[in-house]
Amino acid sequence: MIDFDYSPGALPGSLELAYLGDSIYDLYVRVRLVREGGHVRDMHRAAVGRVCAHAQAQAMARVEGALTERERDVARRARNAHQTPPKNADAAEYHRATALEAVVGYLFLTGQTERMEEILKLALEDEHEK
Repeated sequence: MIDFDYSPGALPGSLELAYLGDSIYDLYVRVRLVREGGHVRDMHRAAVGRVCAHAQAQAMARVEGALTERERDVARRARNAHQTPPKNADAAEYHRATALEAVVGYLFLTGQTERMEEILKLALEDEHEK
């Protein structure tokens, strides 16, 4: 595992946490899809559908109630950070997706990988798995 030495006051900003969290989220989705098996083309389509702003905003709704106070603070700052969503994205969904990504990035950088796994599993819980 990558070893980062970040004290809470030295963490990157919200959008940098989201940038990192986006990559981790994407990797987590792809690992799950590979485990499930199938054709690469189908896995790619499924991954794109799960990492888009719309899907991540829905995932944020699934995890919000399980977040700690600190995680909620990270999410709130990221959601409120000044950013310009792509033209094809709903702004509210984009901001909620950024919040989720920032929480994932925060948990990773602070070494809370078990907690990160819990949040990712909850975020990607499908209706048929409930």
